[in-house]
Amino acid sequence: MIVLKILVIAVSVIVIAVAAAVVYGAYRWNAGTRELRARLEAARIPVEPQVVSFRELEGLPAPVQRYFRTVLKEGQPMVSSVLVQHRGTFNMSETSERWKPFTSDQRVITRRPGFDWNGRVAVMPGLSVRVHDAYVAGEGILHAALLGLFSVVNLRGTHEVAEGELMRFFAEAAWYPTALLPSQGVRWDEVDIRSARATLVDGSVAVTMLFSFNEDGTIDTVRAEARGRTVGDQIIPTPWQGRCWNYQQQDGMLVPLNGEVAWLLPEGAKPYWRGRITEIAYEFVQ
Repeated sequence: MIVLKILVIAVSVIVIAVAAAVVYGAYRWNAGTRELRARLEAARIPVEPQVVSFRELEGLPAPVQRYFRTVLKEGQPMVSSVLVQHRGTFNMSETSERWKPFTSDQRVITRRPGFDWNGRVAVMPGLSVRVHDAYVAGEGILHAALLGLFSVVNLRGTHEVAEGELMRFFAEAAWYPTALLPSQGVRWDEVDIRSARATLVDGSVAVTMLFSFNEDGTIDTVRAEARGRTVGDQIIPTPWQGRCWNYQQQDGMLVPLNGEVAWLLPEGAKPYWRGRITEIAYEFVQ
């Protein structure tokens, strides 16, 4: 009986300690999220022009013009910020298939380009990894922490990380398509009847990606020839692709609600993120 009592006490202490760690980790993580998003807000600049004008489409590659005329309307307000919520699965392994469920919310500012993806990946019952994937005032950030307390990845402050995060902002702009207009700093170059290259420059960070379009004019895939992939303690430039589908009308715009991202390895594509938007809310220029 004494041994049983000791065992019960020990288990109770462990349960209480874990519960305390979960609560404290969430508190610290949420404080960090508020700090990141305050920096996002502080970096905002005015969006000009205030409404969409198809006059600026003149001279753009044909598939790009068709895209904007498909997903936008003449005279509609420009998007200044977005709040997105997702559900999906994330592959926790670089070499095998270990898909775990995640939920996330993401704050996006279109000018100056920036975002914070705040994810929570359930690695096992009661145990989660919290992730900040962000681009804030020209800085790329990738921080993952068990329970929000114990860092397992913490990358920031390098050109490679900043470039990779600006690529993510650019690839996800199908959710906030006014950010892809030439007036927002995007240069489009013709490739063929179904694709075009786009370049975005933010300070010292410049990225160029290949946009491929569906027959209906919407974006199908966005590809980078070399995006930094974390392998151990190294960042290896690797071809990367985002794919989106299930376009729906949202506040007058046609945007995709489902997506998948993958590394394009010599042995084939290796998806690692699959998700769907469960809620999206826009702030427009007024």
